[in-house]
Order: sequence, then C-alpha cells, then structure tokens
Amino acid sequence: MSAAAEGNTGTTAVRAGYELDRAALEAWLCGHVDGFAGPLEVDQFKGGQSNPTYRLTTPTRSYVLRRKPPGEILKGAHAVEREARVMAALGRTGFPVPAIHGLCENESVLGTPFFVMEMVEGRIFWDATFPDVPRDARPDYFSAMNGVLAQLHGVDPEAVGLGDYGRPGNYFARQIARWSKQYLADEEAGRNADMDVLVEWLPENIPPGEETAIVHGDLRCDNMVFAPDEPRVLAVLDWELSTLGHPLADFAYNAMMYRMPPDIVAGLHGADLAALNIPSEAEYVAAYCARTGRESIPNWDFYIAFNFFRLAAIFHGIKGRVIRGNAASAQAAERATKFPVLARLAREAMQACEQG
Repeated sequence: MSAAAEGNTGTTAVRAGYELDRAALEAWLCGHVDGFAGPLEVDQFKGGQSNPTYRLTTPTRSYVLRRKPPGEILKGAHAVEREARVMAALGRTGFPVPAIHGLCENESVLGTPFFVMEMVEGRIFWDATFPDVPRDARPDYFSAMNGVLAQLHGVDPEAVGLGDYGRPGNYFARQIARWSKQYLADEEAGRNADMDVLVEWLPENIPPGEETAIVHGDLRCDNMVFAPDEPRVLAVLDWELSTLGHPLADFAYNAMMYRMPPDIVAGLHGADLAALNIPSEAEYVAAYCARTGRESIPNWDFYIAFNFFRLAAIFHGIKGRVIRGNAASAQAAERATKFPVLARLAREAMQACEQG
C-alpha cells in the first residue's frame, strides 16, 4: 500500500478537537434518519478532507457524517449544506452519489452544521496507475472515470433544481481573477516568474464559447468509490468545491493527472502508460469528446494551464501560511515545496498552447 493510501484509508479514533456530542447526535438521528437504531459507535476517517468526516456504526448498518470544522472559518467555506444539496439533487437523476439521509443546519446539536449520508462500501484508488487492478482491466477503470464526468456534465442544472447553484458564464475570467488576486496579495509567500507570466497570459487567451454545467471541482480517482470487483463507480465523494462552471475546466482538472507528478496528488507523470495498459491523454480526451458530442477540444492546453495555475495558487497560499506559522503540519510544509513545480507545469502547458 502506498504512503498516500496508508495515511488516508480507513478510520481512527476521533481526533482531539473534533469530538462529537454522542448523546445529542444519537437523539437527532433517531428523529431524522428513517430506520436508525442505536447503540452508536463513532470513528473518524483518516482522509485529509477539510470537512471532518466520521463513520457512524450501529448493529445493523453504517452511515457517514460530514460536518463543518469547529472554530472560525472563512465565510462560504466548508459549505456542507451545499454538498448535501448537490448530492441529493444528483442522486435523483441516478448519478452515483451516496444517498443523503438528513441535513442539520442547527448548530446547537453538534456545534456546526452537518449531514448524514449512506456509507458506500467499495474501493478507493489513491494511486492513478491503479496498481491493484489487473493490467487487462485498467482501460475499463479509466473509461468508468471518464464516463462519470461526461454523465455529470450532461445533467441540466435547471432541471434538477440547481440553476442557482453558482454564477453561470465568465467562469474562466472570474476564476483567473480570483486566484491571481490571491497570489499577488500574499507577499510573504513571494513571487514566481512562471506565475507572473500566467497572471498576464491567461485572461488574454480564454478560448471562445460559454458553457455551463454542474462541476465537481476536484474529481480525481481518489474521490471516487469503485465497486469491489468491477470497473464501476459506485459513488463520487467530496463535493465541497462543486458549483456551476465550465465543463472543460472540470474535465481538464481530471485529465491533468497525465502531467501531474505522483508525489503531489494522484498523477501519471513519468509512468509507462503502454506497459501499464493505461489509455494515453489523447485517447482519454477523445473518449470524453465521444461521450459529450464534441469533435475535439480546441486549445486543450489552455484548460490544462488554467488548472495547474489554479492549483499552484492554492499551494502558494499554503506556502504563505507555513511561513506565517499558521499551517505548521508536515503535510502543509511538504505541499509548499511543490508550488514552483505546479507553476512550471502551468507555464509549460501555456507554451504548448501558444505553439498550437
């Protein structure tokens, strides 16, 4: 098992500072979740979600509870209410998400809002090479992942009651402005020549054509639960960054795995795809196009450059917090060192776009 899988798989005792009032929780569950019956055991998932996530176990079944973290948080951040809303809406269309059993916005119960959802048992792959899958089956797993993205982007937001889930239109302009502002404002984290070029180039080179879809915002292989013994996605997890946005931004974020070093997040850079029997980036893009009725994706490298830039800006913010001493974890410090790598990869994609 990889270090990432080891550190994120399974549960542990509830960590200090994240305890739940078990009596209050059990009383709420009895009144709001059909069929709930205690006694209740509570463990915390190891995974590094920014929203604390717990496994609730009873004699007859298990549930998952996801809550806002305790303490002061930025306005609009950690919006578990939005997560519950988008999953409930998508679940009604047959999209693979855990069933939502209940949402509690009353902070007096556990101190922060939370929701309870189905516990989906299956396999989560923390390594994008899918090392535990037989070689002959790997293309089917990539096809399943690709198909889930196409399915999501084909959902009509208005038809499922999510027409107001975000601001339609000008997605790239707004996102580039947001992350550029954050990057430029954090003087302690320093400037980077690649980022400075991207701040100027990206807003001037947004491809034409407005599209709006429900986007996940962080869809990687490790945010999916696959069936235990077949290449089928049972559930897509971690909807914290979901909104209305451009589907090609969302798809390119997923396809960025082909250029992502595996020591940053689940990535395939440096992997021998032919030996592993993994579809190439071009084949993966063509499969998405076939599923979504596109002939091709012009300016493909722009979408890759945008996503590396966005991720680099996030890591730049982590670097600033490490320097200021309010993100002292080993993981944060390690991520801070990866910021210039992401900025360089963004610029390389920019240069590829310029070369056509």
